[in-house]
Amino acid sequence: MRDDVVFFQAVQVALSKRASSEGKTDEELDHAMRQIVSRAVVPDGILDVFASAGLPKPDVSILSDDFLNEVRDMHRPNLAVELLRKLLKGEIKARRKKNIVQARSFTEMLEQTIRRYQNRAVEAAQIIEELIQLAREMREANARGEELGLSEDELAFYDALETNDSAVQVLGDEILCNIARKLVQTVRDNVRIDWTFREDVRANLRRLIKRNLRRYGYPPDKQEKATKTVLEQAEMFSDGRANAQ
Repeated sequence: MRDDVVFFQAVQVALSKRASSEGKTDEELDHAMRQIVSRAVVPDGILDVFASAGLPKPDVSILSDDFLNEVRDMHRPNLAVELLRKLLKGEIKARRKKNIVQARSFTEMLEQTIRRYQNRAVEAAQIIEELIQLAREMREANARGEELGLSEDELAFYDALETNDSAVQVLGDEILCNIARKLVQTVRDNVRIDWTFREDVRANLRRLIKRNLRRYGYPPDKQEKATKTVLEQAEMFSDGRANAQ
């Protein structure tokens, strides 16, 4: 998280100085922000910009209510929109390495919101509120696994089961959670390094996934799509394990 922390610290310093920069254009402000961020990471290590500026270190999480409220109160709404867009995009990019379904869903929501703003369909103030709500939904998504009693990996496979589909919801959370746990174990037991290049391994894993879905009564007409999504999630899962090793 080092680079993320440095980035948020740098942005906080930039925002604290915005009062003296009101006469500058958006392009100049954006350029200045990029310069601050680029200088925040130096070859000799991390530059603590808060200590240099004599400022206390706040909660730098982009999903914290304090940070979101600070952004809401910025005097330049268009700059606040751009800041939220960049931070949320970065958060989604990080999620894509863990949970492809969540990443896709949040990407679509972010793109739709920004598109409406770029088309001048809504004012900046309304877009800021929508982006803040999106940030809060991301935070709530982090807590879903704990509520369901699932690990981070298990939650990713749970989401891959298209659990928002009404035909799937009839199975209930308990059964869907059991399927997710079984899928994680199946993937762990059957994938190896570079398995994605071996069609025989992929075919066997596809067969095992479908067997688990049938075993727990997953809707037959939804099985093919779910199997494809689970396989995609399995690729992310195995890549993450390989990088960790």
